[in-house]
Amino acid sequence: MKKNTLALLLILAAALSGAAELRGWLLPTLSWPFSASRHLAFLSCPADFAPWLAVDGRVQWFGWAVALLVALSGVYLLCRRADSLRLPPQARNSLERFRSHKRGYFALLFLLGLFALAAADQLVVGKRALAVVAEDGSWYFPAFRRDILPGSLFGLNGNASLTEPNYRELQRSLGAPGGPRMVLMPLVPWSPTADPAPFPTECLSVKDGKLCNADGTTLFDGQACRLYPNGDIHLRIRYRRGVPDGHVQGWSPDRREVYSANWRNGKLTTEQFSGEGELKKFLSLSSNEHFLLYYHPAPPLTGGHLLGTDSRGTDILAYLIGGLQVNIQAALFYLPLVYGIGLLFGMLMGYRGGLFDLIAQRVIEILSQLPFLFLVMVLTDLLPPALHGMFVTLSLMALLGWMPMTYLIRTATMKEKARDYVAAAQAMGAGSLHIMRRHILPNIMPIVITLLPFSTATVILSLTSLDYLGFGLPEGYATWGRLLNDGLSRLSSPWVASSAVGALVLILLLITFIGEGVREATSPRRHDHFE
Repeated sequence: MKKNTLALLLILAAALSGAAELRGWLLPTLSWPFSASRHLAFLSCPADFAPWLAVDGRVQWFGWAVALLVALSGVYLLCRRADSLRLPPQARNSLERFRSHKRGYFALLFLLGLFALAAADQLVVGKRALAVVAEDGSWYFPAFRRDILPGSLFGLNGNASLTEPNYRELQRSLGAPGGPRMVLMPLVPWSPTADPAPFPTECLSVKDGKLCNADGTTLFDGQACRLYPNGDIHLRIRYRRGVPDGHVQGWSPDRREVYSANWRNGKLTTEQFSGEGELKKFLSLSSNEHFLLYYHPAPPLTGGHLLGTDSRGTDILAYLIGGLQVNIQAALFYLPLVYGIGLLFGMLMGYRGGLFDLIAQRVIEILSQLPFLFLVMVLTDLLPPALHGMFVTLSLMALLGWMPMTYLIRTATMKEKARDYVAAAQAMGAGSLHIMRRHILPNIMPIVITLLPFSTATVILSLTSLDYLGFGLPEGYATWGRLLNDGLSRLSSPWVASSAVGALVLILLLITFIGEGVREATSPRRHDHFE
């Protein structure tokens, strides 16, 4: 991609992000900084600070700061000469060696594809429709709006007209009088969190007067249900080898038990009936079809859930994609913070040396002895619930996360400081800051790039561990650690734990392959292996 094209894309992304905030839109990825500002109060400020940027009485300063930083990066690229941004020959050679490392190169492409999937956000996963065409021909885009559209816009009546409609149900009601003409749902029509699915059902068949499984050949054993027209449970009946046997329960539409009976000698004997009207009329409220009900966690390929559901009724595939988005957002925030602190202190220790280096080493040695995850757990537990969130958790992790790389940066800086080109720059009157920024930093970048994949794996593992132990992100975030905890507490539903483990192993394996390829490409001792 050319320099000017990348610069214009960055400026356009910043402009769209700001326009979406002011207009009340939700754009994939571009609205993440503003959404993060709304999760934590300290990332926004009162409208008096900048009334022209205020939305709903608050200025989301963090989102505007990120948008401004992206725009300035684009302007900087536009102002720089193309030849000044060209990679040095050593970096180009390293890139060619990385491309020849097939395992690392294809792992990078696959990981970028997963990142693109997560960046698509509500285009891929979500309970809101991407587009709805009402009966009068009006177009609505619920997934791209911050506000909620009432059901009255789509022909719903009663209380349903005042609240947000269930767009999955709306899609199934196409063609009904007063209903919408078209409902376009995301690829996975479930939200990663706060979107419990109804119990999946499977229609059972009747053969020779006996109830059979869905295949129509084997007799059914277990509990079968009859449903109301809206899908709620009406009756629960136990069957043994296709014949009713034992207790029967009936439920009213408001979910109160109104009927209890037993099958005795092939006849239904009433024990209790507290509903209004006749028993025969109550039994006729549902159809004669019988369904096998899957309680949560539901197995894969039931109820439209490709990977099944967890114990809360959340679609596992949607939850995994939401967890991938959380991990990407965590890495985008954590890595620049940690590497900024680590590079600063490491280069200062290696370049200045002396008393500053001695004191900094002793401080790092003391802090390095503190248990990393345990300290984050304690600090998280001490914070009030109002401050719990991704940025606070990652900031606590960054308190100690910058120290492991500092010694490597310090050693590399000391080696580069002894080179002749640094002495020549000093003789020409160059200052310390200029030497570190223009001469030493470019030469230690291979070390930074080599550490980057493994640092990404570290933040994902640490965040997963904290969420598994219950000290990570709040319930509003989809995290693989919480899914793993749910699966290990319900080993009778192996698809829950295996989904979380599979996603975690896949990401860490891809990152390991990329790190291996980067290390091979940047190590001088291994160059002959690729040439």
